[in-house]
Amino acid sequence: MRTWVRKRPSEMAVDFTKPGFVISVAAELADMHPQTLRQYDRLGLVTPSRASGRARRYSQLDVQKLRQIQELSQAGVSLEGIKRIMQLENQVQALQSRVTELSEELENERQARSEREKIFIAGSGGEVVRIARGGRRAPRKVSQALMLYRPARSGGTADRETATAASGAPRRSARGSGPG
Repeated sequence: MRTWVRKRPSEMAVDFTKPGFVISVAAELADMHPQTLRQYDRLGLVTPSRASGRARRYSQLDVQKLRQIQELSQAGVSLEGIKRIMQLENQVQALQSRVTELSEELENERQARSEREKIFIAGSGGEVVRIARGGRRAPRKVSQALMLYRPARSGGTADRETATAASGAPRRSARGSGPG
């Protein structure tokens, strides 16, 4: 015994390209006469699928195209103009698909390349560190301490004068007679 599971509308996939409407139904859905659909087929504006016996079968996408043709026609665009507009729209759609495809391919290549182009360096502790090509390793920790140099004193006045001159204090003569 077979059990049937009822699917929710959100779970059912709708294929807008699947042909299912006969010409009379498609004409009614597009609010057109069936003869108009035949003329559009001859002109190549909308090309429906053919069932056995050469009967035309229109998809939901075909009906949408018919409505678009009707809107453009009512706006005063000629059938040749409509045909050119539809060709350009198809071309734009194909180009957009190609751009999307190439963008995905480029991103995949960038990720693969970044993995291939990693280089290794020795860290400050001797460990092996991986970095990206063109990247820089973390800066080394440098001490900020200040070290003063004090030469050994020999007790002579020349050393005292040099130290005093460097400090910016007034100079004294060797005799100690005062500033001068």
